Amino acid sequence: MQIKFELPEDIAQGLKTKWTDLHRAALESLALEAYRSNALSAAQLRRLLGFETRMQVDDFLKEHEVYDLTVADFKQDCETLRQVRMREAQR
Repeated sequence: MQIKFELPEDIAQGLKTKWTDLHRAALESLALEAYRSNALSAAQLRRLLGFETRMQVDDFLKEHEVYDLTVADFKQDCETLRQVRMREAQR
């Protein structure tokens, strides 16, 4: 599927000062929002953006400050940190 849209010329010129490849920037923005809202999986994001590996997807997400951290992951990290601090305090 191909999606096209019109931008006023002054806005397009302004955006080109930030992104030289507006087509890629628009695709990445759509892909990020779809991933954030769970409309795309990581595998679909990889395919859509043409990445070869999951590591490239992870790097892309990190670059855009999108992290796959669940509440359970956060709680586990807190518990691990608590345990490490307890061990450090006993030394």
